[in-house]
This record gives sequence, C-alpha cells and structure tokens, in this order.
Amino acid sequence: MTEPQLVAPVPVRRHMRSAISLKGLRSEVQRADGVNAKIAVFLTNLVGSMWCAYAFAALALVGLPAALKPGGEGIIAWIAQTFLQLVLLSVIMVGQNVQSDASDARAQRTYDDTVAILDRLDVHTAGGIKDLSDKLDEIVATLRSQHA
Repeated sequence: MTEPQLVAPVPVRRHMRSAISLKGLRSEVQRADGVNAKIAVFLTNLVGSMWCAYAFAALALVGLPAALKPGGEGIIAWIAQTFLQLVLLSVIMVGQNVQSDASDARAQRTYDDTVAILDRLDVHTAGGIKDLSDKLDEIVATLRSQHA
C-alpha cells in the first residue's frame, strides 16, 4: 500500500499567468446563462485583465498634457479621477483573481491533506489505526490466555 503524501503549499505566482490573461474567456462566457450574464462575464474578465490596465494607463496618459497646464489643480484631478480610477480598477481586479486562484489551490491542498490524514486514522485502512487496533487485540488476547 502506498501512503498518501502531504503536499507543500501553493505559491501565489503560480496562478499569476491564468489570472492576468484572457485565455479561456470564450468558455467562461459560454457557461453563463442568458445574454445579460454573458455580457457581464465578458466585461468583468476583460476589465479584470492586465491588458486592460495597460490600455487604461495609455488612455489616461493621453489626458496628461491637458492636466499639466498652469493652474495647479489639473494634475491632482488627473491623478485622482483619471489615472487612479481607470488603472487601479483593473489592477485590483487582477489582484483579486490571483488571490482567489491561490486560495482555491490552498483549499484543495488542505482538503487533500485532510483526506490523507483521515485515511491514516481510519480503523479499516491498513497502515493506520487498524494496525494499532490489531496489535492491541493481540496483546489483550495474549494477556487473557495467560490469566486463564
């Protein structure tokens, strides 16, 4: 019998590639029910990609020269209203996707470890508590036979 092995933790960077790309977008959209749900899934995945963050950054930079004109308040408004809102929206969504994927992987690993531990504790599984139970039964039988 091969013993189940406990597995090492999952690094977050392992899930970065899937969280920042648009691969699999078509299959996610097809799984959604209804036109509104399909549009919502499409837009959420599109806006929650690093490519969209780069596009928003480029768009925000187009408005930078107008914000740099004399007056002083233009650059503050540009940073707060344009750059931060546009770019950070996508970056935050990507970060949440990465954290979610890593959390799902950690939950799966925890489940797998729990199954391995429960398997070792199972009374009916060879190599676990069953071996101890059988040994105790032998000792009890030997002690009974010696006292009888």
